[in-house]
Amino acid sequence: MGVFKDSAQFYDTVGELMVRAKTDPVIGPKIAKAGVVIQFKYTDPDAMTTINAKGKPTQPGAFVDVINGPTDLKPDIEMTMAADVAHQFWQGKVNLVEALARKKIVLKGNQLKVLGLLPAVEPLYKKYPELLKEKGYGNLIGK
Repeated sequence: MGVFKDSAQFYDTVGELMVRAKTDPVIGPKIAKAGVVIQFKYTDPDAMTTINAKGKPTQPGAFVDVINGPTDLKPDIEMTMAADVAHQFWQGKVNLVEALARKKIVLKGNQLKVLGLLPAVEPLYKKYPELLKEKGYGNLIGK
């Protein structure tokens, strides 16, 4: 069994991290600057998160839109990985370039744009363990 017991728990943690990033005054504008639709597809458990950095966000105060769950949006960049890989990534335990090379993360789209987003998302490494503790999932830290 993976780190997450089901998709609901995944969305409550990793999905929530993405939702919070969309209004973060440091992270949000950097993601918005990319101007792309990025879709993350996860397995074990199955989940999907899409970040729409094209156009004006629908939520006041947001820099991008985040959709947790299926959507009809066509991604410019698609990344597929196990939910456990995402969990480890947000703890700073997975090097993106290495994960791409080893096919732990499968990328369709512009690799340079993805790598260009790394400085934008690095602050989330500190926020993720805090979120896990806040949600009562402190036991998942380090797994």
